[in-house]
Amino acid sequence: MRPKRLDGIQFLHSKKTADKSKSFLTNIERWQKGVASNDVFGVPLEIIIQRQQSTRPVPQVLVRCADHLIISGIHSEYLFKDEGDRKVIRQLISIYNQDWNAQLPDGVSAIDVAALIKCYLASLPEPLTTFALYDEIRDARSSIRDMRNVLKKLPNANYMTLEFVTALLLRVSQKASVNKMDASSLAVELTPVLMRQKGDSRADYCSHIYYTKGPPKTADLASNYNTSDYLLDDDDSFDTSSQIPLDDGSPPDYSAIEVIQCLIEHHNPIFTDANETIWR
Repeated sequence: MRPKRLDGIQFLHSKKTADKSKSFLTNIERWQKGVASNDVFGVPLEIIIQRQQSTRPVPQVLVRCADHLIISGIHSEYLFKDEGDRKVIRQLISIYNQDWNAQLPDGVSAIDVAALIKCYLASLPEPLTTFALYDEIRDARSSIRDMRNVLKKLPNANYMTLEFVTALLLRVSQKASVNKMDASSLAVELTPVLMRQKGDSRADYCSHIYYTKGPPKTADLASNYNTSDYLLDDDDSFDTSSQIPLDDGSPPDYSAIEVIQCLIEHHNPIFTDANETIWR
């Protein structure tokens, strides 16, 4: 069934000064201390699914983003590779941390939406493939049958969300002649946020990059929006104490990249029992 077109909403105005110092790292610290929070980013997957009280165990932020890309962004060049506008992405994070069911604003670019997906996945305390199953999933990459069997060991929310994300990536790869992102290119970009070992800093950098200061790009939004309505003020403060260098010297995890490429290219036979996500 074709996804239902979503109506956009206005970007929220910048938070009051008292809230401007609230950062992603602070949100995680509050969750770790057991303080009640409505945040979506940085919160364990099972908590988000429980909060949604939905029969579909996939975070709504991913559903909103995927629908947007399928409807109007699938042909955009370098989806999931271009970094996107950090200020816009921070504002989108703020929107979903206030309302997990929020709709994406009209005029938001496909590049920023794809970057938001990566940022959400990177913010998860544990990757969708889990730390415990890293070795088993890696070793199953040369066999569709073995891969199908080992993925069934994942918690249901992880399994269904991984199916959803890789179904989206498959659809993006099918338009590679236009968007220049085939399965191999997508696997390189998404592997650090989908599959990693405990202590791997690659996803940490991908997550933190959107919470640190940096020269913004020009926002590609509809002309009827005033930049003061959706971009954070230049004096917004973010916790940069845990910034991770651009190049931490770690070599690419080629085995994990092969896994994600396999999940994209052979998505349908691998997830044959998952009531696969299909966009028309």
